[in-house]
Parts: sequence; structure tokens; C-alpha cells
Amino acid sequence: MKKNMGGADRIIRVILAIVFAALYFTGTVAGTWGLVLVVLGGVFLATSVVSFCPLYLPFGINTCKKD
Repeated sequence: MKKNMGGADRIIRVILAIVFAALYFTGTVAGTWGLVLVVLGGVFLATSVVSFCPLYLPFGINTCKKD
């Protein structure tokens, strides 16, 4: 996997994952929507850790700085 996510993109995803988890675990968002947010937050966190987003490939998006 070639990296296709830059630093700003990764930071934004981590922040969103934290916000989604906080909304779910404080009970602000519950039920099906809460679980959707938790799963989406997990995906955001995982893609941030590996610096690769599979959805960027078909669209040719690359936010990683060129060397």
C-alpha cells in the first residue's frame, strides 16, 4: 500500500473519530446511528494509522506531500 494521506488529513480523521466516540459514549447519539458513528470512527482511525484510504484510489486523490 502506497501512502495517499497527508498529515492534515490524518489529524482531521483522528479528531472526527474522537468526536464520534464521545457522542456515542456520552449517550448523545444512540441506537443505529450511534453504532454507525462508532464504526465510521473506527474506519477513520484505522486509515489514519496506516496513512492509506482505499476510497481515494478510484478518484485519484492523494493528499500526501510529494518527496
